[in-house]
Amino acid sequence: MNEEHARAAADIAEVEAANTAFYEAVERGDHEALSGLWLPGEDLTVSCVHPGWPVLTGRGDVLRSYALIMANTEYIQFFLTDVNIAMTGDTALVTCTENILSGGPAEDGDALGPLVGQLVVATNVFRRTPDGWKLWSHHGSPVLAETGEEDDEEPSAS
Repeated sequence: MNEEHARAAADIAEVEAANTAFYEAVERGDHEALSGLWLPGEDLTVSCVHPGWPVLTGRGDVLRSYALIMANTEYIQFFLTDVNIAMTGDTALVTCTENILSGGPAEDGDALGPLVGQLVVATNVFRRTPDGWKLWSHHGSPVLAETGEEDDEEPSAS
């Protein structure tokens, strides 16, 4: 493997680790760790779209949204599938499917409220910084329809 390919492979591994760290911080409810994963300052305005929410722009609004989510979610776990990483220069694009399992506040003395599953397709954009790869944008959209293969057979006449 030549030096260019080795560097590209290392970059992809670093972006994958940054992407995983993002989801793990949300799962732990670790707002401080999550804050450290986003681009600092406002030089490149960060943005975020949570499923069903309007576009949030600016580091303050984005981080407040995660604080709100963390404060109102007792349990959340992400199982990422279909992860794809594309890169150009100092920008990386990660697409994936978030298979989310979450639970709200407990009911009737239970330790945890009912668990709910949800599918979200996400795009995470990272920028290379002197401190590693940082999130520039996150966009999550709910999956509203099954994505299985369609039946190719013609419907039968009755």
